Amino acid sequence: MVQYFFKFYIKGNALHFFKSIFLLTLTQIIFTESLFAEKVEVTSDSMKAEDLKKEVHFIGNAKVKKLEDWIHADEIIVYFDNKNEATMYKAIGNVTFEFKNEKGHYQGESEKVSYYPMTSFYVLNGKAKVDDIKNKRQVKGDEITLDMITGDSQVKGSEKKPVKFIFTTEDSE
Repeated sequence: MVQYFFKFYIKGNALHFFKSIFLLTLTQIIFTESLFAEKVEVTSDSMKAEDLKKEVHFIGNAKVKKLEDWIHADEIIVYFDNKNEATMYKAIGNVTFEFKNEKGHYQGESEKVSYYPMTSFYVLNGKAKVDDIKNKRQVKGDEITLDMITGDSQVKGSEKKPVKFIFTTEDSE
């Protein structure tokens, strides 16, 4: 009987211990998410929500703003996952933008921009131009990808419109 009591006592305490760890971890996750949650503001002339597709279309003078970053376009579509988290923003038509973080500060324009917030990854298509304000450089191409976490970028041109890279050097005298 004493042996049964100790097994139950140990199992009960272990269960209580694991419940405590779980609740502590859950509290930290919720606190961390609310601490790092950033307000996203989307404005436009009109809006159309397609609940089954989990997307919202912002049409006419559309603008997404998060902290100091913004994208302006004729239309912006926001795609959501099953948890109602934004998985992609697609800006279409006369797109202009500004993106900032500790690694860089970029401004530019293109015909279309796709932004993946979970990975801070941008894809610019059609007459894409990015000005690297911090490093005083400019790049143009048909497609530009920009990883805001690593600072890496890739530019693709075409036979008729090759990639163009413009930078400023300082003369040393």
